[in-house]
Amino acid sequence: MAAYIDTNMEIKSYLTFELGEEIFACHVNKLLHILEIPNITEVPGAPAYMKGIIDLRGKVLPVIDTKIKMGMPPVEVTKDTCIVVMDINLDDDSLLVGVLVDKVMEVLEFNDDEILPPPNLGSKYHSDFITGIVNRNEKFIMIIDIDTIFSLDEIDFMRDNSENDIVAEIEDDDAEESDKNE
Repeated sequence: MAAYIDTNMEIKSYLTFELGEEIFACHVNKLLHILEIPNITEVPGAPAYMKGIIDLRGKVLPVIDTKIKMGMPPVEVTKDTCIVVMDINLDDDSLLVGVLVDKVMEVLEFNDDEILPPPNLGSKYHSDFITGIVNRNEKFIMIIDIDTIFSLDEIDFMRDNSENDIVAEIEDDDAEESDKNE
């Protein structure tokens, strides 16, 4: 008997991660990779939330400090800090972005009846990013929509800074680092 996957079945899996003391979740269909923190090249004139860019298999990947973007104190890099590579969609266009998080936890499944509407969170968080709340083991998990975190202007900035001239900047930085080590 052949096994098959029901493509009509909606995926209800979410990657959970920590930002400070809070737990957030993002739908797994946005997740591409989880990376250790490599050398991040700063981009002059970039917004405060943009940590810089990295080389991801020959492509330039913008790295975002998710905490700054969400109105929290910046991520402090520890052994648990990592970059979650996500596919952001805006106006039928796709862009890969590295999202800096304090710690990746696990993939959980949430049934629709578990997801509560987001409360008014005041000014602590930009609640328009939060699409729902789940209460698991007496901890609240805030589900975010990564596509709504960035505006069209921000996407354009990241796209413009993902072009070949930035690749040359990374290569120059790598050559300088190699020269220093010789």
